[in-house]
Amino acid sequence: MSLFRDLFRRLRLGWRWVAAQFVVTALLLLAGIAWTRLPDKHLWQVALSLLVPILLAISALELQAATVRSFADDDGKRVKLLWGALSLLVWIALGAACWAVLDWCDDQIPQWAGYLNSQASAHARATLFTYEHIYLWMTYVEWVFRWVIVPAKIIPYAVASGQWGWRLPWRRVIRLLWNWRWWLGVLVAALLAVELPSRFFAAEPSGSVHAQIWHVALKLIATYLLAVSSWVLLLGWLAVLFNRQKLPAEEVPVAVPALAEPPDPDKHASVKLDSPESS
Repeated sequence: MSLFRDLFRRLRLGWRWVAAQFVVTALLLLAGIAWTRLPDKHLWQVALSLLVPILLAISALELQAATVRSFADDDGKRVKLLWGALSLLVWIALGAACWAVLDWCDDQIPQWAGYLNSQASAHARATLFTYEHIYLWMTYVEWVFRWVIVPAKIIPYAVASGQWGWRLPWRRVIRLLWNWRWWLGVLVAALLAVELPSRFFAAEPSGSVHAQIWHVALKLIATYLLAVSSWVLLLGWLAVLFNRQKLPAEEVPVAVPALAEPPDPDKHASVKLDSPESS
């Protein structure tokens, strides 16, 4: 079975959770927007404003964990769904820390570009290593780290954690990180979910106010569909590559022959060998 046929087979098997990704995610986003509008005049309103984000976070985590498990060969039922979902918090926190570091790097790019430009020769500063070129190159590098390298390294561990909990198959995850198909999938997903939607809003608005409202609404819908579709396909692609890996020798189940009858303690298994002189 080809990789793409296996991918679509897994998407069909988990079609309920695939549909939930589109529907439930939209509902969670709307609920999050409504949460920002909650009043806080009374005590019960304050309590509700504190409870809602917790419920939304748990629902989002369970949605992702259940989707991952639906793509697995054994339905991912190694740990309870709740524990698999809560284990994702560690990887989300790690991703948030990496994101904060990249935000800091993003703020420093103008200074770094100016410094590197000042260190180049006069001819290089005027031709190749101009401030604009260096700034653009560093922006591209930061984009690759933010949307390709960091997600490609964290997502496999998070997906495995959603299925195994804390008993991760480290060797299989590490082998996956050396698979070029995984990196290519992350790059394609980043281009479709991040780079392409950014082009939607690059053009200057035109037409009447009513037309502009419709244009923005359609762009937001297209962005949402591209983002969720890319995410679901990336999770399915990860399941395909992960489950097609060969198990290491210590993880391969060994078949033990069953005895037809209980062994006789008075008998010993032996094999009669011919002596060298007899040959």
